[in-house]
Amino acid sequence: MCELKVIIEGKVVFENVIYAKNVGDRVVLKDILGKTMEFKNHTIIEVNITNESLILKSK
Repeated sequence: MCELKVIIEGKVVFENVIYAKNVGDRVVLKDILGKTMEFKNHTIIEVNITNESLILKSK
């Protein structure tokens, strides 16, 4: 299975992500253990399975 590292401005802010969704002005993420994080005023700009990364950008 492929878990993703979440990166904002070049820094890893959350790991082992298996779910990501843009919801309005925020991004909702869940990791393999069910922990949920939300990043307000952000959007998903890139998902790279080869590098196992999910890049977010502030709006």
